[in-house]
Amino acid sequence: MNKKLIQVRKRRAIRNRAKVRGSAVMPRLSIFRSNVNIYAQLIDDEAGKTIFGASTRSIVKKGEKMTKTIEAEVIGKAVAEFAKNSGIKNAVLDRGSYRYHGRVRAVAESARAAGLKI
Repeated sequence: MNKKLIQVRKRRAIRNRAKVRGSAVMPRLSIFRSNVNIYAQLIDDEAGKTIFGASTRSIVKKGEKMTKTIEAEVIGKAVAEFAKNSGIKNAVLDRGSYRYHGRVRAVAESARAAGLKI
């Protein structure tokens, strides 16, 4: 990948994360996507701990035929279900260096639909 493009993405991620802080009451919903999988974590920045993590590698079974966007929706629902069971009602979205569309948007909107306020 182009060196300048990597630097631009890193700066964008730093700029986004400077505005977003998570706590035990309102954790940071961090999203990472690769070409194949998507990962979502609820992070408490005050304690420096990951509360919960979900990915297509751990939740979606290999034999199932799904599009990447539908897999992202499944991840968003799983994160929201865990948050609801743990008593977490609100979260702050950390999209990293990614735009808010496609799989990142699918995770956020399915988490919202499942009851998590972002």
